[in-house]
Amino acid sequence: MGPLQGIRVIELQGIGPGPFCGMMLSDMGAEVIRIDRAGNVVGGDAENPPIDVLARGRSSIGVDLKNPDGVEVVLRLVETADALIEGFRPGVMERLGLGPEECLARNPKLVFGRMTGWGQEGPYAMAAGHDINYIALAGALEPIGRNGEAPVPPLNLVGDFGGGGMLLAFGVACGIVEAQRSGHGQVVDAAMVDGAASLMAMFHSMRALGIWNDERGTNLLDTGSHFYDVYECADGRYISIGSIEPQFYAELMRLTGLDGDEDFAAQLSRSSWPELKERISTLFKTRTRDEWCEIMDATDVCFAPVLTLAEAPEHPHNQHREVFTELSGVIQPNPSPRFSRTEATIQSPPAHPGQHTDDVLRSVGYDPDDVVKLRDTGAVA
Repeated sequence: MGPLQGIRVIELQGIGPGPFCGMMLSDMGAEVIRIDRAGNVVGGDAENPPIDVLARGRSSIGVDLKNPDGVEVVLRLVETADALIEGFRPGVMERLGLGPEECLARNPKLVFGRMTGWGQEGPYAMAAGHDINYIALAGALEPIGRNGEAPVPPLNLVGDFGGGGMLLAFGVACGIVEAQRSGHGQVVDAAMVDGAASLMAMFHSMRALGIWNDERGTNLLDTGSHFYDVYECADGRYISIGSIEPQFYAELMRLTGLDGDEDFAAQLSRSSWPELKERISTLFKTRTRDEWCEIMDATDVCFAPVLTLAEAPEHPHNQHREVFTELSGVIQPNPSPRFSRTEATIQSPPAHPGQHTDDVLRSVGYDPDDVVKLRDTGAVA
């Protein structure tokens, strides 16, 4: 099992970054119990799990959090847990009677992980928002795009997942390590605006050094240069070029036949980048994507074909490393990162809401009669 084997995490049902955090912790071996809303429990065949990759690897219990007995169920689970993760707006858990004060009173070593967009306090804290808003405020959205065009939202990767769920998983893991040392739990305030800002650390350095312009699409890494961009090929597909270092740029020049062209010799002359980009763009359109792969694959150009979601699992490199797997008929990424001894693994397909209610209740000491009473009162489903 993975490096987090023996760790129990309680996850309050959410969307996006919260489930992604739960998936990461489960993939690493933690036992993650998801608290689903009792009203969402409609039954389902365990042999036909939901198609929700982010929900893989955990058990599910259906609980009515507005029922005092349901709240007590969660607190009983908290007593047995190393961490809890939730993604409600600030104050919601407190109003439910499940805030840090109540949970830490039951389990002083608990790591209470909170996932929000704006953070637990501040002028925006109570406002609604999504990934696009958080990364905009963090200064991460404005630089992404081509010169003369509007910023381009990078899916919801930077806020929800990179600066959100992954940051929370890191924070929870850090908190668990510290709690094992100190005997005391604490609250982890993971805000997507904070995480997105952290991801921009290198660009703040580059700007301070005077090597990053505020004008979008004119810099080394933002499609401003001719040697770091994606290019259309003759068949309408694309390739990616990242020939930054001189030795890699020289290889690009050699394999494109441009090594004798004096215009391309001054690699870092910004004033010539637009013209050189236009010329190399025309060149790349003379061959198909696969023809460029035959020329540049596995070379030091810093090259890769731009693959679709359907193509990526079929690429030989990804197949060799088993980057993707199929589980219950759904192609999905395997756990990452990899460990040499405590191998990470997908513990199970996604669960239907409430699928494991009875098993989870028994694990914290409820007897069969107690379970019947909880179900009769609507506290669990």
